[in-house]
Amino acid sequence: MSDPLVERLRTQIGGPRDGALLRFSIGNALLGDGDYEGAATAFREAIGFDPNYSAAWKLLGKSLLARDDDTGAAEAWRQGIATANARGDMQAAKEMTVFLNRLTRKG
Repeated sequence: MSDPLVERLRTQIGGPRDGALLRFSIGNALLGDGDYEGAATAFREAIGFDPNYSAAWKLLGKSLLARDDDTGAAEAWRQGIATANARGDMQAAKEMTVFLNRLTRKG
């Protein structure tokens, strides 16, 4: 079954509103639906539009972790922390550091 929100958002791909925020919104909806592979793809697309999108790095890590890709999640969070620190987005950096520390302790 297809999520109506995701379908509405996907109709905007390639249009004037296509960009990091649209792809992030698609990824967030897919993550909420449990489509971790689709979410990871959408978050990577968001980062392709804007590599400095801290929230996309954070949720990319979460979607990869949900797919049991601990290595990918850790790398996404490391890149996200570096990005967030460079932008002065201290809250995002702090959150991803907590996620990364939990993952490191788990392994």
